[in-house]
Amino acid sequence: MTNKPKNSQTRIPRIAFVLAAFLLVIVNPIAADAKMFELASSPLDSTSNSFVFTNSSIHSSIMAPDNADNTPAPAIDTDEDKDQAQRLDAYFDKYDMPLSGYGIEFVRAAKKYNVDWRLIAAIGVRESSGGKHMMNNNPFGWGSAKIKFDDFSEAIDVVTSNLGGFNPTTSKWYKDTDTKEKLWHYNGSVMASYPDEVMNIMNMF
Repeated sequence: MTNKPKNSQTRIPRIAFVLAAFLLVIVNPIAADAKMFELASSPLDSTSNSFVFTNSSIHSSIMAPDNADNTPAPAIDTDEDKDQAQRLDAYFDKYDMPLSGYGIEFVRAAKKYNVDWRLIAAIGVRESSGGKHMMNNNPFGWGSAKIKFDDFSEAIDVVTSNLGGFNPTTSKWYKDTDTKEKLWHYNGSVMASYPDEVMNIMNMF
């Protein structure tokens, strides 16, 4: 009987040690990859003129997969690419939008991930007035605008890759879908008019 308290006392530190080691192995990689897998548990409220992405169809905001860069690189910019980029930049310039100058990056990403060259740019206009009202370098409201990007270039590539169906986590919504269906999954389930609104912007470029 006198040994029982002693055994239970030595057993508790051992259990605590095992749990601590387990947490180090499991939690640290998750924390390091927080940018890759941030949950958008609730949409942000819009209290200004900014547009906020409130996607209820996709409850997780996922970055591009690690193998996204393995997709074929787009061909060297053609005259058509340059014309499309100029049309985007002309629109951004007209309304003094921070996305001005990124036209060619929208076009290159669209070619890389096989989406309409106007789509992501139009989402940026609808969601943040072309970067005027945004947070986290995220002019597209991706993941309820909680996903943080290093810069616009990263944001353009990540969002385009997802809408192109190149991320296995989100491909069930975006792969092999037309523009209107992509927009429905992006935010149309929350705001029925959303797909038409974005497509009207696309027609302005």
